[in-house]
Amino acid sequence: MEKKLIEIIKEAGEILKEGYFSNKDVSFKAKKDLVTKYDVGIENFLKEKFLKEFQDFNVIAEESDNSNIEFNNSIIVDPIDGTTNFVNKLPHTCISVGVYKNKEPYIGIVYNPILDELYTAKVGNGAFLNGEKIEVSAEDDFQKALISTGFPYTSGTCEVDLNDVIKKIKVILPKCQDIRRLGSAALDLCYVAKGMYEGYYEMNLKAWDVSAGIIILKEAGGKITNLDGNKYVLFENKYIVASNTKIHNALIENLN
Repeated sequence: MEKKLIEIIKEAGEILKEGYFSNKDVSFKAKKDLVTKYDVGIENFLKEKFLKEFQDFNVIAEESDNSNIEFNNSIIVDPIDGTTNFVNKLPHTCISVGVYKNKEPYIGIVYNPILDELYTAKVGNGAFLNGEKIEVSAEDDFQKALISTGFPYTSGTCEVDLNDVIKKIKVILPKCQDIRRLGSAALDLCYVAKGMYEGYYEMNLKAWDVSAGIIILKEAGGKITNLDGNKYVLFENKYIVASNTKIHNALIENLN
């Protein structure tokens, strides 16, 4: 299944590349939440191929109406994670596909065709970038940890979320090496997986933002929890906290 998934996702990557280098019509789902015809085009392409190829699975996808689709044997699709980057020709943008069997992680694939990075993982088999094995960083000193985060779309409309973001940055920033914010949750998780970042946290993410990245990170030796340090549950938790495992407790403590 993994090989066929990669083949289809690489084809979809060609659509993303074509869109990335062209002029785009942009519409807004919410004040800060963009969508382009390429989001929809890639999603329709992937859905059609996946439903034909993998008939035991349903597809849950960002731009679709998922209200009648039950999360179980599911392929969770984000056609373009980092749409704002995509629109502004900032190369941190990707296709994210997470495959779940009986609601349990199975295969994660994150593909950035602009930088030609293909992150893959199958549960129990380790994580890979363009076929080479990747592992989390060994850094255990929080002061030396490079942390990544993201800002929620709600920061423009919800004072509570905005204040929470600012409060957490104010605590974390002096205590770590630095904070990065590149605008793609799927890639942030992959960057922790390959040891570029020690940790990552964000609020208000959707399942399609993280479904693949959490599989890749776990297979690279990382840890993912909610804000309480308990199991992160897709579709349920407000916050995701991810790390190289070694700084996880410090990150949780500081976030709280």
